[in-house]
Amino acid sequence: MSVAPRQIKVNVIPCLRYSDAPRAIEWLCDTFGFEKQMVVPGENNTVLHAQLSFGNGMIMLGSAASADSEYSKLIKQPGEIGGAATQTLYIVVEDADAFHARAREAGCEIIMDIKDEDYGGRDFTCRDLEGHVWTFGTYDPYA
Repeated sequence: MSVAPRQIKVNVIPCLRYSDAPRAIEWLCDTFGFEKQMVVPGENNTVLHAQLSFGNGMIMLGSAASADSEYSKLIKQPGEIGGAATQTLYIVVEDADAFHARAREAGCEIIMDIKDEDYGGRDFTCRDLEGHVWTFGTYDPYA
C-alpha cells in the first residue's frame, strides 16, 4: 500500500509576537482580511499559537507574554528596540490602493506612501497596531 505524499500549501510562514495577540488577531482579520485558521488560547488572555491565512499564504503568531519560552527569548517587539524591525512582510494583493485606504482608515502609520515601483508593482508600507512593518502591493515576483 502506498501513501500519497503530504501536500504542503505554504513553504514560508512568517511568525510574529504581539503584546495583545487576541486584539492583533481581530485587527488583522478586520483590517486586512486575514482569516483565522487556528487560534490556541493561553491563560490570562494570551495566545499560545495562532495561524491566520491570506489567500494561499499564512502567518503564525502568539503572545509576547510567554517571554520565558526558549523561542520567545529570540524575539523582541518593535517597541522594545526603538520601533525598529528586523524583518518585514510583503503581502501580494490585487488592489494596493484599496489596501492603502483600509490601512489609513484603521489608523496605520503609513511609513512609505503608495507608489509605482521601478521594478514593477504598486505598493505602500505601514506599521500595524504594535509597530510591525508590513508592505502591501501588486508586485508579482513570478511574472
